[in-house]
Amino acid sequence: MTVSVTMIQHMRAELALHQLREGDGRPLLMLHGLGERTPGSVPLYADRWPGPIFGLDFTGHGASTVPVGGGYTAEALMSDTDAALDHIGEATVVGRGLGAYVALQIAGARPMLVKGAVLADGPGLFGGASGPTTPFVLAPSGLEAGTSPDPFALMELSRDIRPTDYAMSFLRQAVQLSDLQVPVTIAAVGRPDWLAAVASDPSIVFTPLESALENYASI
Repeated sequence: MTVSVTMIQHMRAELALHQLREGDGRPLLMLHGLGERTPGSVPLYADRWPGPIFGLDFTGHGASTVPVGGGYTAEALMSDTDAALDHIGEATVVGRGLGAYVALQIAGARPMLVKGAVLADGPGLFGGASGPTTPFVLAPSGLEAGTSPDPFALMELSRDIRPTDYAMSFLRQAVQLSDLQVPVTIAAVGRPDWLAAVASDPSIVFTPLESALENYASI
């Protein structure tokens, strides 16, 4: 059961940060997949994590603000995650699907705060193309505005461009600036282009999700 929910004011949005369990030691921050929200209880894969466990509802998801008119990017969700880290401090981050891509970004953008990022399978892992495509207009129809998950989020974040060299830039920042020997671990089986590029780097470790968290918990 959720211990508490803190609403974090971040720019024009209020972000729901759920604490699912108390504990001693470094927090674990869970980032959900596209169209999901923070689960109501600690997932089995995180059951052995010794520290407190948090889950963040991205903008347009769960109990967080649903903005008017869309405009979603992975970078905006990385900013959401940065706001959560500002609240809880140093943490290990585990991301599912879309949350895995955001976890990679925040590992590179905040290497001293993120003590290990685990990238796992889930909705939104693949995103859109790895390069520019033919432009088109997104217009949800038959869906009620203001609902969660926001239909604009589902459309825009499932088509976001994820260049491989851009993803690699976040990995390189994490590797160079983190004080961990292995700042990023891949637990995902899926291999979109951006993750295949990350997986090719010699610094990357592949391990099941539960084992990855056990490794980071021991650091």
